[in-house]
Amino acid sequence: MAKLKIDPMEHPDRIINYWKKEKFVVACIIIFGLSFNSATILGPIYQGKMIDALVRGDNLSAVIKLAVTFVAIIAMIQLMRYFKRFYIRRFANSTSATMRLMIYNNIMNKSTAELNNENIGNLMTRVISDVDLCVEGMRKLTTEIFDTGVLMSAYLISMMFYDVKITLLSSLFIPVAMLLAEKLKTLIYKYSIEFRRKSSQVADITYDVLENALVYRVTGMEAQNRAKYITDLEDLQNKAIKANLLESSMMPLYKVIGLLGIVMVIYLGGTKVINGDWTVGVFSTYLTMFTALSTKTGRAAKLFNSVQKSQISWQRITPYLTEYKRKDTSSNIDYNSTLLSIKNLSFSYPSSKETLLKNISFEGKQDEIIGVTGSIASGKSTLGLSLLGLYPYLGSIKIDDKELKAYSEYERSQMISYLGHKPQLLSDTVYNNITLGKDQDIMPVLKDVCFDTDLATMIDGENTLVGNGGIRLSGGQQSRIALARTLLNKNKIIILDDPFSAVDMKTEEKIIENLKAHYQQSLIILISHRLAIFNRINQIVLLHEDKAVDYGTHQELMECSSLYATIFNLQCTEGGENVEP
Repeated sequence: MAKLKIDPMEHPDRIINYWKKEKFVVACIIIFGLSFNSATILGPIYQGKMIDALVRGDNLSAVIKLAVTFVAIIAMIQLMRYFKRFYIRRFANSTSATMRLMIYNNIMNKSTAELNNENIGNLMTRVISDVDLCVEGMRKLTTEIFDTGVLMSAYLISMMFYDVKITLLSSLFIPVAMLLAEKLKTLIYKYSIEFRRKSSQVADITYDVLENALVYRVTGMEAQNRAKYITDLEDLQNKAIKANLLESSMMPLYKVIGLLGIVMVIYLGGTKVINGDWTVGVFSTYLTMFTALSTKTGRAAKLFNSVQKSQISWQRITPYLTEYKRKDTSSNIDYNSTLLSIKNLSFSYPSSKETLLKNISFEGKQDEIIGVTGSIASGKSTLGLSLLGLYPYLGSIKIDDKELKAYSEYERSQMISYLGHKPQLLSDTVYNNITLGKDQDIMPVLKDVCFDTDLATMIDGENTLVGNGGIRLSGGQQSRIALARTLLNKNKIIILDDPFSAVDMKTEEKIIENLKAHYQQSLIILISHRLAIFNRINQIVLLHEDKAVDYGTHQELMECSSLYATIFNLQCTEGGENVEP
């Protein structure tokens, strides 16, 4: 099977461009669609000829010749039908892939603030279900333009050649069915949009259950959540029934209305046969064409409703179909030296008016470890996040005398490694969790985080599966794998937010020694409430709940900050290593 080529496109929010993008495929659809549906009328024509040949008593060879011609025509028609359906499916697959690529690219280029405001269930429904429904509507429209529009026109024109009066009278009921479908589209639109919204809600609930299954289980919330989930599923089912009932149930009615004209065909056509104006074969041909025409009426009417449903999905995904943005992978970073300079840094999240950091200033350079600690809600984790450049900030953050916001997103990702206080592991192997798909030797970094002895006990070694979110590992193992991922590339600046909360003090001390020995080209910012190892690092930033900041060495803070001295002595002399400052 040919490999599907996925290319970005201009103006993906214009639906006509998806057909323009696939010019060759669309050309094949037109050629085979016109050929197949135009040639389809030959089937009933030759069927009538065979009936007349039998009625006249033609010789066997003439009948066989007609039969062979009939079979050959049907075979040719079906071959053209095959190619038409093949290219329509190819168009649908390519369009689906393109839409998903454009939505994926849109999401990847959203700011952190925009992503934080996204509803995960709603987003999943749009990216998966709405794309499928939209593409299915485009496929059906492309198919029925030929299988219904062209074929109905071919039948209607052919019937006119046989008798204009009978054709006009028998076709009077076809517009009635079309008009009924048009009137119902508003109601179908209403029910469909309610169903799509509910589907998003259920997807969000499902995601929440998967994400927090253990929490709900431990707290005994499973029964309550299950009852609520069942209620939501029943509501979704009812909305789905309403959304699909009219569309599905009305199709037989459309067909019946279209078939009412058969009375005219039988009465007037039968009269022509009796009067000798038509042969039995001609009558059979005409009756077959009319039956096919009226049957297609039901499909055409249903198509109106299907397209209406697809329009809802199109409206839902259009905001995510934006111009393709290529990541700038150019870089002019000096890896030989590192200088971080922070002056008068103030920070608040875009959605909040509360200032979380105020007038913070300090400096650091490669081969240093800077510790960040403070009281509860003093902004320790916020300081780490602010140094990533993901959110706007006030003041100055300079790396090598260049403002952080002046670096591209790609350059920042190559300079700065970050470990949040919660390990985020993939449901994959130890190796892939650390390398994220790259081909790298992970043994040195595993030794640095003291995971090499743990790995030796695992039968599958680096290929050990960690489970969903690392559930097969202990908390300490999870945190060390996440730490290994952060350290792997030895970036210029490494920010570690509470990396040792799940490991014992001896392991913490060993890892600190490894960081000092093997990461001399990096500046490490260590955010922690455990101060036992802070006497071994270069500088310390002490944040206070009132936004005040103390900065200095361990010895300086022991002398000038009673808060720091009290906490350090408490943790080190009374075994209070887990006491929050």
